[in-house]
Amino acid sequence: MTAVTRSEHDLLGDREVPAEAYWGVHTLRATENFPITGTPISAYPHLIDALAAVKEAAALANEELGLLEARKAAAIVAACREIRSGKLHDQFVVDVIQGGAGTSTNMNANEVIANRALELLGHAKGEYRYLHPNEDVNLGQSTNDVYPTAVKIATVFAVRGLLKAMAVLQDAFAGKAVQFRDVLKMGRTQLQDAVPMTLGQEFSAYAVMIEEDRSRLAEAVELIHEINLGATAIGTGLNAPAGYAESARRHLAVITGLPLVTAANLVEATQDCGAFVQMSGVLKRIAVKLSKSCNDLRLLSSGPRAGLGEINLPPVQAGSSIMPGKVNPVIPEVVNQVAFEVIGNDVAITMAAEAGQAITMAAEAGQLQLNAFEPIILHSLSESITHLRAACLTLAERCVDGITANTEALRRTVENSIGLVTALNPHIGYTAATDIAKEALVTGRGVAELVLEKGLLPAETLTSLLRPEVVAGSGQVLA
Repeated sequence: MTAVTRSEHDLLGDREVPAEAYWGVHTLRATENFPITGTPISAYPHLIDALAAVKEAAALANEELGLLEARKAAAIVAACREIRSGKLHDQFVVDVIQGGAGTSTNMNANEVIANRALELLGHAKGEYRYLHPNEDVNLGQSTNDVYPTAVKIATVFAVRGLLKAMAVLQDAFAGKAVQFRDVLKMGRTQLQDAVPMTLGQEFSAYAVMIEEDRSRLAEAVELIHEINLGATAIGTGLNAPAGYAESARRHLAVITGLPLVTAANLVEATQDCGAFVQMSGVLKRIAVKLSKSCNDLRLLSSGPRAGLGEINLPPVQAGSSIMPGKVNPVIPEVVNQVAFEVIGNDVAITMAAEAGQAITMAAEAGQLQLNAFEPIILHSLSESITHLRAACLTLAERCVDGITANTEALRRTVENSIGLVTALNPHIGYTAATDIAKEALVTGRGVAELVLEKGLLPAETLTSLLRPEVVAGSGQVLA
């Protein structure tokens, strides 16, 4: 059977578009031109909602300024609100990585909104003489202010989800810090015995690292609230009337509930991606800390008999197709891999921002008034944020919450470690402590045993000095 189509026209000529599609000829060409990732922009619902919010705000501003008749504005607004409620997301089909600085994404949105608005007005899809994707939905706009504004709004909402997930992980580590507050163990520097500490202190450090990164992320997202809507093509506001930028910003702030501000210099804002670079840098910082923490968890749980074996990670699946009984630290491993991805994404974002940065006419690189590479910035930022969010929740719920301590093994390690002598150094002297350390290392005997044998300290004094709250220092006390 022959598929039912409708004919649409653009700069390059006529094309047949599926009759039931809400997208049109521009979107069709984009799907043909950019078969890159196989991931459509609909995979990023925050972006679709943000695009609809921008178009809704623009329609309200244009109506307010007398540029768009009320019935058209109402239809566009209604279509946008349907999209923001979750409808028609499957019609956003262009590949997330695309040439053209996001034009294909903007036109995909224009066409879907226009065709749904046409239906609401009682017309058929494609009858653009009644309501046009460019002349009405895109009125007073350019891809160059719509796309980055939408990306920023999408990023803000995505980051909110990540912040909540990080809080869950922070609480999980903090809970273990309290649970293990009296479990004495040996601390290590350069993988060598150092001085005693508690397992609670170790887990408290992980909680604090997450807390610090949450604060840095909250700071970085504040810069993302500055938008360039109203800048149009290069920041001069060509084809946007006086008052449009402020009207559109005001409506967009109400729609999104965000304290959005218009950039002081729209020419600068249209070409500068510094806020995205800073955001990516913070995401990389989070990734590095998470990866370090997961490396520690893998090392501390190594064994069960030929490794450190200080803690037990909850077993979540069989670990080998050939070695019976093997259980691997698969949750920390998957988080490590997310961290590697985020670090790689940061490089991509850095290069994309640098390649599109404005420079003088005499320079040999850069693209003057526009960054053409924001699609890869969007893709990389979105992947980093969404994957970090999933990684934090997975690590908390599938690993940290179920960690247990091998308390007796940890105690024996402390008793047998020559590092224990450091805690006794102020009480028996450096020379005696050195002799004890040497003998303990050669004979394999415990430090406490040798101290008692040589009469260097009374048994009750030694017992008191080796209490967790004493040997681990003031940092042992946990809220």
